Amino acid sequence: MPDMEYAVIVAGGTGTRMTSDVPKQYIPVNGLPILMHTIRIFFDYSTNINLIAVLAEKDHDHWQELCHQYKFHYPVILAKGGETRFQSVRNGLEKTGDSGLVAIHDGVRPMVDKAIIGASFQLAALHGCAIAAVRLKESIRITDKDETRTVDRSKYRLIQTPQTFQIPIIKRAYEQPENPSFTDDASVAEKAGYKISLFEGSYRNIKITTPEDLQMAAMLLRS
Repeated sequence: MPDMEYAVIVAGGTGTRMTSDVPKQYIPVNGLPILMHTIRIFFDYSTNINLIAVLAEKDHDHWQELCHQYKFHYPVILAKGGETRFQSVRNGLEKTGDSGLVAIHDGVRPMVDKAIIGASFQLAALHGCAIAAVRLKESIRITDKDETRTVDRSKYRLIQTPQTFQIPIIKRAYEQPENPSFTDDASVAEKAGYKISLFEGSYRNIKITTPEDLQMAAMLLRS
């Protein structure tokens, strides 16, 4: 019997770097709020996926209004966002079962594709976790006070989402106290002693953070 598949879509942020009165996940792009583009691709991957959207509690009514406005009727379970991403993910995980697989994904990465979602579940079933990542395309340097030096970019990866886990692993990892070093779910699992497995992501899978990202997203979604 195949593993039950869940997706926790984290969308509780305020989007301060977007310089917009509207949180970035609700900004319309090509006729649909960004978060809805993201959710739709997960249901395009599988109509049987159990999808949990983690939103700020004050936005839950607004989300229902948006669903009515855009005739967006996918079966989404809402979870309450926390003060930090760590707390939001933990709240989302509480809505999952105790077994199966869960993909944790940024609500403002609407250009993820079905192949990456599928690969993340398949690889997590084998290895315990599967973290999307891409190679660096540009040279990088490390700075130390007034000096800089080049580093070998082949040793580094840019980390994306989805970050997909066997549920018992990630739930145990999120039982530990929050730590400032937790920048993503992989860092939480690593701190709990689990080995992190990367797989090839996509350069299209950008995270919308700034107005420039919004323009890029509109172009990519049109294509």
